[in-house]
Amino acid sequence: MRYFARQRAKLCGLAIALLCWQGAFAADGCGLALSGAVAKPLCLTAGDLRALPATELALGFMAGSKPEKGAFKGVLLWRLLGQAEIKTRPGKGANLLHTITVTGQDGYAVALAIAEIDPRFEGKTVLLAYDQDGRPLRGGFRLIVPGDGEGGRSVRNVVRIEVQ
Repeated sequence: MRYFARQRAKLCGLAIALLCWQGAFAADGCGLALSGAVAKPLCLTAGDLRALPATELALGFMAGSKPEKGAFKGVLLWRLLGQAEIKTRPGKGANLLHTITVTGQDGYAVALAIAEIDPRFEGKTVLLAYDQDGRPLRGGFRLIVPGDGEGGRSVRNVVRIEVQ
């Protein structure tokens, strides 16, 4: 019985730590922070994203054990990175050395290679979506990566994008 009480206490402590950690994202008033190896870090709200040119994308993928499909509307991740101005070093392929980490409010994080979204290379239409099927997304922004059959990089409630 003591074992279960200790485990419950550990879980409660972890839950409190997670809630405090999530609150740190919201405390700065930033809906979405774009930082890292950029010349101009960004702090964006839903209104900021809606003011930018929008792209629409219809796709489907597996989300866990069930299929999910929809028409997503949002801003190209490449456009946001252009506004933030990725810091590059001189030399061939210097931009390709960068990766992008996208983190959700729950701490779930995924990575993309810069070449995936750079139009000079693969040029995927990766979106930071704010609408699905004509309705605002609950909880904020969602990363949409076409071509991912399992949707593992479809991060919900995106709060941070970091360029390394």
